[in-house]
Amino acid sequence: MFRTTYRQASRNLKSLKHGVGWRRTAHYFLWPLLAALLCGVGTNSGHSGSGSVRRSLKVTTRDEGGITHFVVQNLEAADVTATFDLRLSNLKGSTNFPYTTTFRGGETVDAFTLSPVRADAVWHYTYSDDFTVGNNTAVPDGSYIYTLPYAPGTACRVTQGYHGRFSHTGADEYAIDWQMASGTPVYAARGGVVVGVKSDSDVGGPDRKYESSANYILIQHTDGTIGIYAHLMKGGSKVKVWDKVEAGQWIGLSGDTGFTSGPHLHFSVFMAKSGRERLSVPVKFKTADNAALTVMAGESYQAAPIAVQQANVGKGLTGMGGGSHITR
Repeated sequence: MFRTTYRQASRNLKSLKHGVGWRRTAHYFLWPLLAALLCGVGTNSGHSGSGSVRRSLKVTTRDEGGITHFVVQNLEAADVTATFDLRLSNLKGSTNFPYTTTFRGGETVDAFTLSPVRADAVWHYTYSDDFTVGNNTAVPDGSYIYTLPYAPGTACRVTQGYHGRFSHTGADEYAIDWQMASGTPVYAARGGVVVGVKSDSDVGGPDRKYESSANYILIQHTDGTIGIYAHLMKGGSKVKVWDKVEAGQWIGLSGDTGFTSGPHLHFSVFMAKSGRERLSVPVKFKTADNAALTVMAGESYQAAPIAVQQANVGKGLTGMGGGSHITR
């Protein structure tokens, strides 16, 4: 999958007692379906570019006794992973660089500090930071079996599965596309907290210029991974950020927004690898005759009726959807 790059550079010359803080350059690498979520940055020196771009991570510095503290505020509900790269002169860091860490949704923390090696000499630094949605310390729960993301008793065909040549490569290699007419109810494949919603787009088509125009819902799971439900119709989200949802809950309506050749639901589970990279995660789904099934392109899968889903609760598969396999 291609990624969109956002760059911001600002000069912040700040004279201190024994040092000078130099230019901050930030580079932001985003994957197309997430570009609309993290398309900007907050800094202590303003924003270059469109004034309508909202901020996602705010990075500031604080001086205490000659020690420079880098403070990061995550303005998103989702976990965000950042990688910091610094060039130091007469300074030492509290950690090694490049430094990658995850900031929890909504938190503000001291990320690291810089202190002079020689207190009687001038010091300076330059740095860059990259970030992306996701947690690089997530440990995917391979034992979790996902619910099919559509209504019980209905069937949908997989038009593109894992390693699909059209667009499921690289960071998006473990994604699934289900053929769905626009307006088809979409259900949560796994419970969690809604950490991202975009529902204001009404454009799409088979052209990469529409990559950042897809409506979507992001749900963060208890193991730190995030599920994305994309290409939803305009106004098609039935949930909002910070909502808690259960597996099998109606969350939205499918559509045809973004980079798409026709109406469908794009679904994948992912985590961050660093501030520059993310990884999609292979998952399996419960069906009527399979406890854990990897869905395949060209096949249709029928979601289990509600009675079967409720029966799974007693087996320790709370909220799990089942289904029978239909070959076409």
